[in-house]
Amino acid sequence: MNSYLIAFFISMVPLVELRGALPWAVAVAGLPVIPSYIICILGNMLPVPFIYLFARRVLEWGDDKPVVGRLCSFCLTKGEKGGKKLEEKAGRGLFLALLLFVGIPLPGTGAWTGALAASILDMDFKSSCLAVMLGVLLAGIIMATGSSGVLQIYNAIG
Repeated sequence: MNSYLIAFFISMVPLVELRGALPWAVAVAGLPVIPSYIICILGNMLPVPFIYLFARRVLEWGDDKPVVGRLCSFCLTKGEKGGKKLEEKAGRGLFLALLLFVGIPLPGTGAWTGALAASILDMDFKSSCLAVMLGVLLAGIIMATGSSGVLQIYNAIG
């Protein structure tokens, strides 16, 4: 039970998220893939509504503050530029673009970044959360498959 809690909390950490938690749960903690997949998805999705609803507000609030102002301004500017580019390229396919952005497990493309991008783009809350959730499910399938394959190779060698 303790290892499941650790996997849950690891999947909530920005940048690491499910992409780091699921391989840890399967390869390091030796947990079964399916329960680990479910726990990691729940942990990864828990912060998403809060990020969507509050991250932009926090960045706008901190924009003129002495210590964090530059960082907040940078994040807002970068997010708006990136969001506009994504919106121009995706057009009506913004939902699918967000889903794939979150779902393809590359550095910096997880649920945290996807929720922040959706917030900056003023996407609909429900469709944003759905796109991020489907992306997390996709990333989980990819990571579970990869983790299981690596574990099988490791067991065959060792």
